[in-house]
Amino acid sequence: MGSLGVWVPLLPVISALMILAFLRDTRRSAARVSVSILTLTLALALTLLVHYLVTGGVAVIDSQGVFGSLWLDPLSLVLWTFVSGISLIVHIYSVRYMAEEPGYARFFALLDLMTGVILVMVSAANLLTLLVAWFLVGVVLYFLLGHDHRRPAAGRYAFWTQITYRFGDLPLWFAALILFHCYHSDSLPVIFARIQKAPHMQFWGMPAPELTGFLLALAAFARSAQFPLHVWLPYTMDGPTPVSALMHAGIVNAGGFLFNRFAPLFEHAGWALHWAFGVGLMTALIGSGLMLLQNDIKRSLGYSTMGQMGFMVMECGLGAFPLAVFHLIAHGFFKASLFLGAGDVIGDARAHDGVPPDPIYTSVVERRPAKPSRLPWLVAASLTVLVPVVVLSLSHFFVAEHLFYEQGVVVLLFFGWVTGAQALFAAHKMSQQDPWRLMLGILASFVVVVIGYTLISHYFGRLLYPDEHESLMLYRAASIHRLSFDALVMLLAAVFVGGWALTFFAESLEVGRRLGGRGRGVYLGVYALLSRELYVADIYERLGQVVVQWSRRLNVWLRWC
Repeated sequence: MGSLGVWVPLLPVISALMILAFLRDTRRSAARVSVSILTLTLALALTLLVHYLVTGGVAVIDSQGVFGSLWLDPLSLVLWTFVSGISLIVHIYSVRYMAEEPGYARFFALLDLMTGVILVMVSAANLLTLLVAWFLVGVVLYFLLGHDHRRPAAGRYAFWTQITYRFGDLPLWFAALILFHCYHSDSLPVIFARIQKAPHMQFWGMPAPELTGFLLALAAFARSAQFPLHVWLPYTMDGPTPVSALMHAGIVNAGGFLFNRFAPLFEHAGWALHWAFGVGLMTALIGSGLMLLQNDIKRSLGYSTMGQMGFMVMECGLGAFPLAVFHLIAHGFFKASLFLGAGDVIGDARAHDGVPPDPIYTSVVERRPAKPSRLPWLVAASLTVLVPVVVLSLSHFFVAEHLFYEQGVVVLLFFGWVTGAQALFAAHKMSQQDPWRLMLGILASFVVVVIGYTLISHYFGRLLYPDEHESLMLYRAASIHRLSFDALVMLLAAVFVGGWALTFFAESLEVGRRLGGRGRGVYLGVYALLSRELYVADIYERLGQVVVQWSRRLNVWLRWC
């Protein structure tokens, strides 16, 4: 079965070459060939995954001198199925959605090529294969985002994305060079085995695993739109809607894959994980906040993706590596379907002007004052904090005494509950009829999701990391001092409750209108800061202008022009 693995990434590439060579002028044939070959790719990926579940065993396919080698381990087999599944959905959707667009056959060829490159990237068994595939993902994405040559904005944002990706490639190249220099091999399985034997290897007086961990985390930040390298993501939504959906199949969430691929290295890079936790937490909060202020449906979804990517990186920073992959897959399917639905909504809105009545739309978009809450604030605040404390305490006394020491589990429990509680209270506030029935429905859904999420993540973790010691090493690497951890939990709980209280009462009490003088100025200043997306894009634009000006002066001084 191992030799069949070569055909999984090879089939989409063959499809792209067939379309470009023979089917450029036959639109229907190009689409049929592309969809048929992607269906075959998904079937083959599923077969290999089922074969692994039945028989077990990891294989490395070496090309024996020809470029590239593939690693058929649980991570690559799961991601092969996920990527080919998302890509097949996008292909089928594009058959009709792109029917009136120019370059129809070329678009399908690019979709196939992108799918093949991602499949190679997630299964690369050596550093060179990984670097080349990592680079080509950015190149093919550039052509996909700029597919419509008639729109200058599409080309500008595609170029912006390309620049960010190339900047993010540099730390990955440096990390690969350091690993090759220290461990004398480009094979990933060999490097990971040697890291376990020599985890304190030094490079220029610095621990090599820790240093490469920082570089790999930086590469993951750039690829997964972490703050402040996030600006390219919301603006790529200006490209074709199927591309926005395809981006959730291993492009924008490549950061989570990179953390998991180099998991044996991060077992000895605790400070890099702490850094990832901080950046991911900040990105999750900023992305979610900016999403609420967007009036463009696709850009709003783009900032939502940014927030989810922050949550995924935060999970890696806590040591919950399998949970990050599960989040990657769940969010990929969910958000890809949401983008495809957004494409239909945009098409309907263009054909039929007007907005249907909807309580959420009138509350969020039209910003009509919501009714005052009938839920006592003390009850809501207690539910937000006390429920996870009770769950954690009962689990500690009746299930596992060491639970308090797995800090990642504690933080994820608090974060998940607080997020669900805010959705619960917001729904109660917006509902016009029978709010308690709606709240009970949401609460039941939340319990089902938490239980399912816990069970699935447990068995999924056993699939990706059969060696339990490896998972424990990751949690230990992500742990911090007990006193610092307790202080951090209390600080985050206070921030969550304070933020909840502010958003819960600010609109219903019309705080913005009652404020006067400096208070109103601060209120408007914060609103302007958020509505202008923290001015990050403006800062980058100004920096770009400065670089161009200095480049011109340098050309004059050196008499190059």
